Amino acid sequence: MDGARIQGAAVWLRLLIVAFLPLPAEAWESRLEGSPSPYLAMHADDPVRWWPWGEAALAAAQEQDKLLFVSIGYFSCHWCHVMHRESFRDAEIARLLNEHFIPVKVDRELDPELDAHLIDFVRRTQGYAGWPLNVFLTPDGHPVTGAAYLPPERFRAVLQKLSGLWRTRRDEVERLARRALDLLVRARRPKAAATVVLDARRLQSKFVARALELADELSGGFGHENKFPMQPQLMALLQADAGAREEAVEAFLRLTLDQMAQRGLRDHLAGGFFRYTVDPQWSVPHYEKMLYTQALLALLYLEAADRLDHSAYRAVAFETLDFTLRKMASPGGGYVAALSAVDEAGVEGGHYLWSRDEVAALFSPEELPWVLRRWRFEGWTQGEEKALPLAGLSTRELARSAGVAETVMSRWVAQWRQRLLDARAERVLPMDGKVLAGWNGLLLTALARAAAAPGGDRFRDPARELARYLIDEHWDGGRLWRTPKEQGVPARLEDYAWVALGLDAWSRVSGEPAQAGLVERLVAESWRLFHHDSNGWRDAERPLLPGMPAAHAQEDGALPAPSAAVLTLSRRVPAHAEKARKVLLAARPAVQSAPFWHPSYLLLLVAP
Repeated sequence: MDGARIQGAAVWLRLLIVAFLPLPAEAWESRLEGSPSPYLAMHADDPVRWWPWGEAALAAAQEQDKLLFVSIGYFSCHWCHVMHRESFRDAEIARLLNEHFIPVKVDRELDPELDAHLIDFVRRTQGYAGWPLNVFLTPDGHPVTGAAYLPPERFRAVLQKLSGLWRTRRDEVERLARRALDLLVRARRPKAAATVVLDARRLQSKFVARALELADELSGGFGHENKFPMQPQLMALLQADAGAREEAVEAFLRLTLDQMAQRGLRDHLAGGFFRYTVDPQWSVPHYEKMLYTQALLALLYLEAADRLDHSAYRAVAFETLDFTLRKMASPGGGYVAALSAVDEAGVEGGHYLWSRDEVAALFSPEELPWVLRRWRFEGWTQGEEKALPLAGLSTRELARSAGVAETVMSRWVAQWRQRLLDARAERVLPMDGKVLAGWNGLLLTALARAAAAPGGDRFRDPARELARYLIDEHWDGGRLWRTPKEQGVPARLEDYAWVALGLDAWSRVSGEPAQAGLVERLVAESWRLFHHDSNGWRDAERPLLPGMPAAHAQEDGALPAPSAAVLTLSRRVPAHAEKARKVLLAARPAVQSAPFWHPSYLLLLVAP
């Protein structure tokens, strides 16, 4: 209901959204030159005179009395590259932006709290949001209207009409923007506390029931459109007690885990998982590979191997971590944020897709039928020019069909895979090379868990090196930094939380007490910098815009709620245990009203 009112407050402005494009400019010094973000750096020579996000951009908007145009994206995003090419390098669009707006370019992975705030606004007012996210704000930071990707002609029309409205009907624009933000803030407030407090068993049962309502019983996963792994929800289902994890839940988990591992979400040549699929059958991925996806799904499959007593899931986790160590390692230490969805030619999935002729050129007529049975290229049968290799017959099944020993077939399959990988290595795959502390903390947690698992000794040295890297390069003795400390990007709550979680997991495996001491320091700083008794948790130390969200119970999205990690660790630290207990009590109403969206908090509330 609140969403509809927000939408009504901005409706006439949204009707103006009919255009989006770029422009030329005289020589000037780019403010994005040398940015630690490859996404920002690729915009450094645009004709748009971009500002990086920060107080200087806000001050410029107020001094020049212009609307802010905040454009948020990330390097591995396909449509971000499209809009860059079509609009932000266009001379006329650049002229409009430079003359009438303060254009601000943001890497969502460096400023996640700003991204969360504005994408929530656009989703509630437009009904849909995504990246690139483009939002107009008044000089004092009230969002006016926004949209995701728009083609150049629509973008240009928006710029023209909004600049005209700001000149001729400014008071009305400001009034509606303030009202829309006020409604947005109200919509985010937790509902009144439930009169009946559910005990742990009933709360967990409510979560399981809701999960089964949203479950896709045919293909696994949640929903019936695109498919995201939704690791926090799946992890909570795995960790549900035996009474709550009924037979239907276990069947759903096995189906989902098998589909994610065997179909298009996973790279069946090199390993690793894509971020999501654009279809409900897990067949067609959005081809970006995120570091956090590898870490979270490795943890999920390690948990599943134990809970469901299925060693094949452990093999999936190990292969995912092997891929990450091999392909996502940064030359300076740590691991990079992402591998791009587009190849060097700007083709989405171009690095991973194969034509029939490309595959046939690599193998003899005798080998080719077996290669096609091992990696079924499903897209060819659907008339597509290029297709993604998927999981076909297993090595054992191929050996039986061919009448050869399994060891022989295993050797052949390894040779065939390497031939495909060698050919694929000739294709250039762009990489987002920034190293984020929090995401590396998640990876450290997964490496530590793998190192303690049967057959996981090979992950001990990488875990030790990553722990040392995080301490040496992201901790300066007094504070944590989101990227390496010399780059000067302040850490967010998720960095403190997940680095602490990773160091804690590794210290328990390695027995190194010095790291355990740092964990307590990071937990203490998380409370000091990011928790406020009246409002709850914030993602940033100093939110720069009015109305930026705070919550007693943060929701789980693609990533788990970082505050839940702080609370988990706080329970074991005497100085914070009682505070954590009280904060969990304050979080209970939100969790109880929507347990499916708070699985990390749910696990804390039902833990003995």
